[in-house]
Amino acid sequence: MGRMLPLLALGLLMAGFCPAVLSDPKSTLDKKNPNQEEQDQGTHVDFRLASNNMDFAFSLYKQLTRKAPGKNVIFSPLSISTALAFLSLGARNSTLMEILQGLKFSLTQTSEAEIHQSFQHLLSTLNQSSDELQLSVGNAMFVKEQLNLLDRFTEDAKSLYGAEAFATDFQDSEAAKKLINDYVQNGTRGKIRDLIKDLDQQTMMVLVNYIFFKAKWKTPFDPSDTFESRFYFSKRNWVKVPMMSLEDLATPYLRDEEMSCTVLELPYTANASALFILPDRDKMEEVEAMLLPKTLKRWRDSLKTRWIDELFLPKFSISGDYNLEDILPQLGIEEVFTSKADLSGITGARNLQVSQVSLQTLVNHLCI
Repeated sequence: MGRMLPLLALGLLMAGFCPAVLSDPKSTLDKKNPNQEEQDQGTHVDFRLASNNMDFAFSLYKQLTRKAPGKNVIFSPLSISTALAFLSLGARNSTLMEILQGLKFSLTQTSEAEIHQSFQHLLSTLNQSSDELQLSVGNAMFVKEQLNLLDRFTEDAKSLYGAEAFATDFQDSEAAKKLINDYVQNGTRGKIRDLIKDLDQQTMMVLVNYIFFKAKWKTPFDPSDTFESRFYFSKRNWVKVPMMSLEDLATPYLRDEEMSCTVLELPYTANASALFILPDRDKMEEVEAMLLPKTLKRWRDSLKTRWIDELFLPKFSISGDYNLEDILPQLGIEEVFTSKADLSGITGARNLQVSQVSLQTLVNHLCI
């Protein structure tokens, strides 16, 4: 088996966390209820959000692979884009424009109100779990006790992003750290814990987003069929891994000769699926270089259900954590990290800037 390239949704269990830490340095939304919008208009805006999120995901992926060539890259693009869109509620002027443009939005095509309403609709949809699929998204604000937030900001944060607000004593950094870590640990069913290692006493606010996903394969792998096998990550280098297997499987599949890879879709029991890309041996870098949103669309349109005699898939667990304050400026989101930041929509004063954006993602790929 060769090295697999995970794309967007990958495993059986995924938890993503993205906090933005705001510290003290030295547009007003349309109140229209999206439920009152015409259905066709809402669908159009939701489609545009999906397209923009995909563009942002691929742009961020390229930056992360450049920063760590040859390393595994695992992240939740939706977690990051949601946290940044949430932050943009309080951004004004050029700071706002940088965030929205970095997220691949154009205000000439989609209004600020439509952007936030689309995220609201998306989060509402994602938080509808069932017995077959557990998916939850959470947003929270941990706010310095003495910080007076604008009513408009707290109202929009609650109504659009379902954000909870917690008064926090950042002078007691250990207690503040525990409060935040406990919130994330509870929201991710204990899968992400102790993410915040330290907090500056000058911290004014921490914005948090997490995503938790758990589902079962529509065609489960039998644990008794799992065996030890070689997994090649280069032509001559390999490791022994537990290899899951299935026989006589009907599933969407295609062979892309142009990109020297095989693409496979595995459905979950609910309305979700995982997409796997297996580059030919020693073709990983070439496949990564050609990955674009239009590539994913072409694959989606070309996948056909086929019978597969045997499928082998490694059982694995991958985690990754990143500090994005040195990555996001490469995508044009720069001003918010400087003293030029205008986040006056949060407090009414330009006394905040983002000091830290951290992301941790965990994928457990199991048999069930």
